[in-house]
Amino acid sequence: MNKTLSRRRVIRIAGLLTGAAVLFPAWKALRPQRLVRWEGQVLGALASLELYHEDEDAARALITDCLAEISRLSEIFSLYRPESAISRLNRDRHLASPPRELVTVLSESLRYSDLSGGAFDVTVQPLWDLYAEHFAHPQADPDGPSEAAVAAARDRVDYRKVSCSTKLVSLGRAGMAVTFNGIAQGYITDCVTDLLKRRGVQRVLAQLDAYRAIGSHPDGGPWHVGIADPRSPEQALGVIELTDRAMATSGGYGTSFDSAGRFHHLFDPATGRPAFSWAGTNVVAASAMKADGLSTAIAVAPRERAAEILRKGGGETAYLVDFDNVVTTIQG
Repeated sequence: MNKTLSRRRVIRIAGLLTGAAVLFPAWKALRPQRLVRWEGQVLGALASLELYHEDEDAARALITDCLAEISRLSEIFSLYRPESAISRLNRDRHLASPPRELVTVLSESLRYSDLSGGAFDVTVQPLWDLYAEHFAHPQADPDGPSEAAVAAARDRVDYRKVSCSTKLVSLGRAGMAVTFNGIAQGYITDCVTDLLKRRGVQRVLAQLDAYRAIGSHPDGGPWHVGIADPRSPEQALGVIELTDRAMATSGGYGTSFDSAGRFHHLFDPATGRPAFSWAGTNVVAASAMKADGLSTAIAVAPRERAAEILRKGGGETAYLVDFDNVVTTIQG
């Protein structure tokens, strides 16, 4: 099974991440601008923080606080931690007194599910599990799981069967499971950048599998990020400028279950098969959670619904890459 670290790839024009480490983060100070950079991982995805501050030691202390916040949120949203809030919900089908953060993200997920007509569905985890298990076998059928297996998994996918309140979250059907992989990274990005804003930071670029810029680049201009080439994700098809804005990217190239790349992680709940509306979607919005949810919804929905979803969801601009690497820009 061929899996990359991230379900999405976004390029930082100033330089790609190299040698990122989780346990031993790399600190880099670029003088005289005092741009302090951290590189690591968040929920299995390559991540970085670029923080501009007049005091390098103070900047490092701030980033330490950001990492503590990321760790705290991972205890809620990580599917790979057996005692995380989401893992307990999926195991027990209900979660009493759920964390406020989970209620916030789940409520927004259900909203994006509604406005996208179910293209974004927070309950697609059974499909992920099906394909991951199928292609884990060396002699797996290269055409993917059987129609019967896909149909059985689809029966457990339906966001309308989720009940969410501040007192109780419950899944209304046996075998259901939620995943926040299409939105939680954006939420975490917002939490981290909001923390830095409260501490008085005026210039930062956070890339935690979604981008959010506070203020401008130290040179006074916007921060620059790239539109990834789905055929070669470390190359850019164009440049997006961000100042006090967020951007998130979705694309099937981020995670493939099979070595041929025919089966990826962006599932169409209507068919139970991977979606192929766009090769890559890039959405700019006021918040990273909004950009994240909309980029996922547009990646799965029929192409003709992209403008409607962007507008209804409050996104600002979408850069949509087709399978010939032509980029279409639409406004919200």
